[in-house]
Amino acid sequence: MTTKPKAKKFRIRRNAASEGAAPEAQPDLRAAPSPQAQPRPQPAAPRPDAVRAGEVSSAAQVAGETDMDAIRREGLTGRQLRMARRVAQKHGLAPTSDFDAVRLLRARGIDPFQRTNMLELVVPETGGAGGGASVPPSGAQAAPTPAPRPDPKIQLPQTVPSGGKPQLPSTQMASPAERRAAEIMQIQKELASRRRKKLMLLLTRLAFFVFLPTIIAGYYFYVVATPMFSTKSEFLILKAENSGGQLGSLFSGTQFATNQDAIAVQSYLLSKDAMLRLDRDEAFKAHYEQEWIDPIQRLDAGASNEEAYKLYKRNIEIGYDPTEGVVKMEIMAADPETAARFSKALIGYAEERVDNLSLRKRSNAVMDAETGLEDAEQARFDAQEKLVRLQQEGAVIDPEGRIAALRGQINNVEIQLQEKRLTLQALLDNARPNQAKVDGAQGDVRRLENLLAELNAEMTTATTGEDSLAEIAVQIKLAEADLSTRDLMLQTALERLEQARRDADSQARYLTTSVVPVASEDPSYPRKFENTILAFLIFSGIYLMISLTASILREQVSS
Repeated sequence: MTTKPKAKKFRIRRNAASEGAAPEAQPDLRAAPSPQAQPRPQPAAPRPDAVRAGEVSSAAQVAGETDMDAIRREGLTGRQLRMARRVAQKHGLAPTSDFDAVRLLRARGIDPFQRTNMLELVVPETGGAGGGASVPPSGAQAAPTPAPRPDPKIQLPQTVPSGGKPQLPSTQMASPAERRAAEIMQIQKELASRRRKKLMLLLTRLAFFVFLPTIIAGYYFYVVATPMFSTKSEFLILKAENSGGQLGSLFSGTQFATNQDAIAVQSYLLSKDAMLRLDRDEAFKAHYEQEWIDPIQRLDAGASNEEAYKLYKRNIEIGYDPTEGVVKMEIMAADPETAARFSKALIGYAEERVDNLSLRKRSNAVMDAETGLEDAEQARFDAQEKLVRLQQEGAVIDPEGRIAALRGQINNVEIQLQEKRLTLQALLDNARPNQAKVDGAQGDVRRLENLLAELNAEMTTATTGEDSLAEIAVQIKLAEADLSTRDLMLQTALERLEQARRDADSQARYLTTSVVPVASEDPSYPRKFENTILAFLIFSGIYLMISLTASILREQVSS
């Protein structure tokens, strides 16, 4: 189909008799030795379809120019003029311009702006004369053949007589443009047929892999599936105000205080432990083993816990919103009352579980408080015993009082010594003092000085050395401070024990239900239209991925 058509070039001479003039004499170029010896061609009679440019041969040419002026005034578009030139070339005319092509075609009775049929270009033979020019044999020179007379009417295909052999035009009469048009038409038909075939195959695959599964899924959702009733509830976890101390009260009342508890409750409600407890209390398996539930959602009789757990996870949805601290739960069951009963039971399990989450912590807190109290009591006893031992070893109950008494005695003796010295000096100031008084005053001064020396010696012994009263006083002071600290620690341990016991006896977490589960009147599942559209999208995506994979593999293998 891509090979270009091949045909011999030939020239058709027009009949001079039909045009009213003799044919032009063609010079024989092969016989001419030089350009000067070539014979000059004889001018032909003027014809309406072959007028030389720049020459006025006859009145017919002037009439043709007048006709072209009239054609110019018609206001033909460029597309129409190009169409007229193509039609003139198909009919073997040689127009000098687009307007001349319109004139020549109208002179032959052909409308250049009418869409013609391919059979209109072929003229049937009449009286043994061919309607068109035949191709001369190879090596022969084309002879001039008479051209058909112009028909004022549009040439239409002739009817074929029914009795005789049909006089159909030969395929050799078609021009290269006609054969090319026929080949293009054949290619278009083959392309259209191939496209229809591929389209039918595509529709078949889509019907088998996409439409049929979607119809089956829609039939299940609309006809077979058992309606499921859902019960929605919301709850949040609160923390006790008196638990956690001052640090815990910093986040009290916010979602950060119960974030871990809410996540733990969510995990517990989705666990197999909650499912088994729900089965023991509310007969979860027995509800889904009923015969009137469709086979896909029904649980087989005597099913294992793993199969029941898979069904449990499909029929329960729990979400936690960390920004608000609310846990949202949705339970699905074949009966609305059963769904509400399941929801209430799970909320009770969650409240019990969240309170037990900190039970061990509170018990350990009580035990640690009791141990701390025992240690504080023992430390206080040791500090008090040390203080008593220091007081006993020093033989002085109050060393500081003893030191203060010595200092008082020394001060008193010093005062008396000063008075006696003043009295002795007053006696010695006399010219003739009384010797007995002087001796007595001197004896008093001597005795007071000896007493002061003894007191100073005792005071020095009490304030210096390891066994001095000062050292004993310091140790007693330290022992008394230690005893005071132990008393404070004992008091703190007692308060801690009392707080731990109160926390252990009270509930640390509270579960508040903001949305109470209520039995619904209309079924919530299955969502027939949404599920059918979702099935269609899923099957379409699977088919698309398989098709792309197959095309890529086919291209790789073929390359």
